[in-house]
Amino acid sequence: MTDLPNARPRAPFFSSGPCAKRPGWSLQNLKTESLGRSHRAKLGKARLKLAIDLTREVLEVPADYRIGIVPASDTGAVEMVLWSMLGARPVDMLAWESFGEGWVTDVVKQLKLDDARVISAPYGELPDLSQVDTKNRDVVFTWNGTTSGVRVPHADWIAADREGLTICDATSAAFAQKLDFAKLDVVTFSWQKVLGGEAAHGMLILSPRAVERLETYKPAWPLPKIFRMTKGGKLIEGIFQGETINTPSMLAVEDYIDALEWAKSIGGLNALVAKADANAKVIQDWVAKTPWIANLAKDPANASNTSVCLVVADPDVIARGPEAVAQVAKGITSALEKEGVALDIGAYRDAPPGLRIWCGATVEQSDLEALTPWLDWAFAQEKAKLAKAA
Repeated sequence: MTDLPNARPRAPFFSSGPCAKRPGWSLQNLKTESLGRSHRAKLGKARLKLAIDLTREVLEVPADYRIGIVPASDTGAVEMVLWSMLGARPVDMLAWESFGEGWVTDVVKQLKLDDARVISAPYGELPDLSQVDTKNRDVVFTWNGTTSGVRVPHADWIAADREGLTICDATSAAFAQKLDFAKLDVVTFSWQKVLGGEAAHGMLILSPRAVERLETYKPAWPLPKIFRMTKGGKLIEGIFQGETINTPSMLAVEDYIDALEWAKSIGGLNALVAKADANAKVIQDWVAKTPWIANLAKDPANASNTSVCLVVADPDVIARGPEAVAQVAKGITSALEKEGVALDIGAYRDAPPGLRIWCGATVEQSDLEALTPWLDWAFAQEKAKLAKAA
């Protein structure tokens, strides 16, 4: 295939974070009255509280769960929880991609918890969830492996009568996959994923059981100010009313509010999930009829509908060895970026060489439909280069 495909995606933004802005997004749509004002002024706090209230409404968070805006994106939210809550009982750490592995490093090598048990799986697979002791131990896991394209299909494996806490990094799942809050005590995510917001801020959602842990357990290690969520043994309620620990970007807040209001306008959570599902189906249907590409996710039931991860499966390329596979994958991403067709679709640096195409709700299905012929075109170019160099 040498001729360029006829159609081009309207928007070439398929990055897995920061992700594409919502359809119709414009800087002029953002409200600016809070900019240049203190975030602690009445107006600033009202806008922060609105972001929290809209999050609850769109994400369908139970009324008795607290929602807070915290520093340092999803990473900051997870770190706050690991340092503040773990150590009260044994913990199971699940890892099947780079971010889960990062939380393992924090718990095992930094907090040095002797009773931490690691249950892992290679990229493309899920750990054996039947091994997880959700009844007696705390559990830390990612709902959707952003860098592997593998997600937990449901929360049935979590005990309803658990005594420990379930701590869920849901950063590329929230707003695209139904989170079973009845089984989750801590949920974290960041604005720049499914809703295409700006980076820097994280969201922390706590169940009543998680709040109880914070108010009754004091870790053996000191906590920096940025991690502290209690004072005098009581939850600092202001954090969950818009009184942030540090200074937030009000411009980013306004952008997040805009994304939430757009989400409401298209039908809320159900519509967001349906869009992501339809988007992912475009790529999965193309993969099913395209011999040179395959899903990194081994089991279709566990495949992500947001961060769709793919690997080169062409036998001629594979026969030339791992370097050739990596060269072809890199060549595809470079060629499509040069053409202005797809930006930032390379696999994550720690993942197997391949492609990662974001299919969250802010991406248009028509753009993904226009993308797939370009993927075939770029692969043909790269395979021809290999043959010529042989």
